[in-house]
Amino acid sequence: MGIRTYRPYTSSIRHKASSTFDEVTKDKPEKSLTQALRKTGGRNSHGRLTMRHRGGGHKQRYRIIDFKRNKLDVKAKVVGIEYDPNRSARIALLVYEDGEKRYILAPIGLEVDREVMAGPNALPEVGNALPLRNVPMGMPIHNVEMARGRGGQLVRSAGMSAILMAKEGDYGNVKLPSGEIRLIHLDCYATLGQVGNIDHEKIAYGKAGKSRHMGWRPHVRGVAMNPVDHPMGGGQGKSKGGGGWHHPVSPWGQLAKGLKTRRKYKPSDKHILQRRKK
Repeated sequence: MGIRTYRPYTSSIRHKASSTFDEVTKDKPEKSLTQALRKTGGRNSHGRLTMRHRGGGHKQRYRIIDFKRNKLDVKAKVVGIEYDPNRSARIALLVYEDGEKRYILAPIGLEVDREVMAGPNALPEVGNALPLRNVPMGMPIHNVEMARGRGGQLVRSAGMSAILMAKEGDYGNVKLPSGEIRLIHLDCYATLGQVGNIDHEKIAYGKAGKSRHMGWRPHVRGVAMNPVDHPMGGGQGKSKGGGGWHHPVSPWGQLAKGLKTRRKYKPSDKHILQRRKK
């Protein structure tokens, strides 16, 4: 989990910083656990552009990750740590005692030949998945379920971890990486440990071409456009939009700063004890 920097032989690598992939032990994925990943170019099923600035990119195959960890009380052995092009975290290949293979997110400290297990009888060790009811308070967790049996939906990015702060009745108080404190049922499963690849945030592409490899197309600022193309376009030289002051908006007039877009009444509101923005 190191970061490699480069001598500035060219302007494109002057600011480049990439991962050393020290923790990766397998260079090819398990074929039975991958499936085709079709490119959309940001277009929906009608062919209309619904997400701008997407297109191109390197071909990838999707790795099927076991977010549910529903193979209970069966030990599995870690046979490899792999790179996954579809997420920031590394993934670990498990082989269960009955021969079944599955991928999970690789937390810090999970190494090849280690044994992991999921279920209420699993020990509170890194890589094991337990219901929150059996997780020691104050221990870092990731891949946290929001609804029982649905699979982990929270805390899955590189370097992320949540903390189980308290248990009250059937619910636990979980502090998420954003600072939000949320009530989650104690029967929901979580995996112990902090997600690996904590140096991911230090990666710098160094050149525009790398963004194209990742599937991102150029993003043009609205103030650099003509008035016919964007509400903030136009003006004689550099201006705050249209020759006069204009609040920042999207190309379709949606306010870009300060407007709350979250639904006013949401079923999950009752489970939020403290917002991330106090």
